[in-house]
Amino acid sequence: MSAADYDIVIAGGGMIGTSLALALAGSGRAIAVVEPVARQDAAQPSFDDRSTALSRSSQRTFSALGLWSAIAAAATPIRHIHVSDRGRFGFSHIDADEQGVEALGYVVINRVLGEVLQQALADASNVDLLCPARITGVRNADDAVSVTLDEGDRSLRARLLVAADGARSGVREMLGIGAQQVDYGQHAVIGNLLPSRPHDDTAWERFTEDGPLAMQPLAEQRAAFVWTLPPAIADRVMQLDDAAFTARLQDAFGFRLGRFSRVGRRARYPLGLSRALGLVSGRGVVVGNAAHGLHPVAAQGFNLGLRDVAALADCIAGSNDPGDAALLERYADWRRGDQDKLVRFTDGLVRLFGSNRPPLRVLRNLGMLGFDLLPGVRRQFARHTMGLAGRLPRLSRGLPPE
Repeated sequence: MSAADYDIVIAGGGMIGTSLALALAGSGRAIAVVEPVARQDAAQPSFDDRSTALSRSSQRTFSALGLWSAIAAAATPIRHIHVSDRGRFGFSHIDADEQGVEALGYVVINRVLGEVLQQALADASNVDLLCPARITGVRNADDAVSVTLDEGDRSLRARLLVAADGARSGVREMLGIGAQQVDYGQHAVIGNLLPSRPHDDTAWERFTEDGPLAMQPLAEQRAAFVWTLPPAIADRVMQLDDAAFTARLQDAFGFRLGRFSRVGRRARYPLGLSRALGLVSGRGVVVGNAAHGLHPVAAQGFNLGLRDVAALADCIAGSNDPGDAALLERYADWRRGDQDKLVRFTDGLVRLFGSNRPPLRVLRNLGMLGFDLLPGVRRQFARHTMGLAGRLPRLSRGLPPE
């Protein structure tokens, strides 16, 4: 069995794990990223044709890492956000001009973002990508953590192990950290299409009887959709041909973007809430979806994970031991508030807008109207949406890591 020593081992080579490696690469520490699924494999979930809405704080992070110019070439700005309840009077909106920013966020295809991240990772001389490789065992000790790969064929020794391997994190379990799992009984049907009207850099969130329907602006005037449905209805719409599917989607969304055509390849995945019951165990720490897997209703999951990355990079900066207990507790204390807030917010949205009970529908529509008529409330909400509220790490403020 071969062995290797590293300062930091990152379990998971998706967008969060790779971003963390890049955030730490400038420190000169020896870093290993362990990813079981090859980049070009069709089963690789992090770099597929789904789209990700990047908040302002995420855009600043990538700018501080020197990656934004490459990402921006394929990113579409979000300058307006419009939220409505289908067939009801309530609506709300947020505009970039009102918030004094050029864009509230940006939409980028995961595959494109992945290409930028992977190229930067290949250029980082102190980061080893072990792929395909799977962590099959973890042993925590006072001065180091030992990691077994591929059923005992290899082992790694590090001062810090980071679990960034998704909501069903096996490494989190090996660290002895439990998780709360909530099945929402919903599936997301995703894809992209061409509307007949320009999207005008607007992101739409339309709450329907079956579930939320989001439309995000893409390049070449296309739009990405995330349609949340009960599993049985998701089964039926996935079986429709393109013409019938487009008509069904058009009926749910309406004609604010004109007529839909040229729908792309569709995919679906189940939705739920995953929340780690702790963030630290010995010399192990959890970030991203391993700490909090959110419903996509607010499009905040990746952005929350990237703030985990930025905060952990801040805590590690200048330390002699990246796995020091006090350092990791400082990270956990820092992140709990932001994580708790977004977990409650997204879970609340799912439950509030997932109910068709008349009293709740009236309440949420009145709430949206009140939100729209109170600029101070709207501004505060916009800052949270852009990831600019609360204490921000250096990267989230656009400052390079120390």
